[in-house]
Amino acid sequence: MKKKIVVLTGAGMSVESGLKTFRDADGLWEEYPVAQVATHEGWEADPTLVTNFYNMLRKKCWGVKPNDGHKLVAGLEEKYDVTVVTQNVDNLHEQAGSTKVVHLHGELMKVCSSRDVDDPRYIVQLTQDNCEVAPGTKAGDGSLLRPYIVFFGEAVPNITIAAEEAQKADIFIIIGTSLNVYPAAGLIHYVRPGVPVYLIDPAPINAGAGVKQIQKGATEGMRELYKELMG
Repeated sequence: MKKKIVVLTGAGMSVESGLKTFRDADGLWEEYPVAQVATHEGWEADPTLVTNFYNMLRKKCWGVKPNDGHKLVAGLEEKYDVTVVTQNVDNLHEQAGSTKVVHLHGELMKVCSSRDVDDPRYIVQLTQDNCEVAPGTKAGDGSLLRPYIVFFGEAVPNITIAAEEAQKADIFIIIGTSLNVYPAAGLIHYVRPGVPVYLIDPAPINAGAGVKQIQKGATEGMRELYKELMG
């Protein structure tokens, strides 16, 4: 049986593909106040603004490609049972070939009912050729189509699945996240004692005893770790 690797990725994973992070100094929150575009109150106040914001993000996302870090994570599947748990809403892990991806904060390439976000009957997968949603478009239940994104203040439905995966990990890898954003940051506490934990990030991060940090960017760090793990 293959050993199980769980990989937790954050914004630093995608930034090397050219996607801006939200929290950095020149990030998207500098241009678009979070309260307007990523909260339920913002959606209620101006659904057209929110719809157009995510249309813009989708177009940007289709303009970039997975970087070598994404591809190396996917390449681990040759030897390991790999689950990626990502805080990112892009689909770059899937484009790179990862087959098991748990999205904690939603998926940019999907839209859903604004009455019942997680009703699978009304979740629509968008494509590169059809990635814009006209403001006012309705879901199958008659409510407005909204981005399939976990807005700030909303529950994170997939955190339970992610915690179960973390508990089963034989190796736990963290890439491109400062471990400041909860509940995702808490996943490290579900890892069993004695399981190797690797943290790839160029900034020094105090992740606790027993965590081996590779202080490099996502791609360079994954190159180093890939050699070690694939031996």
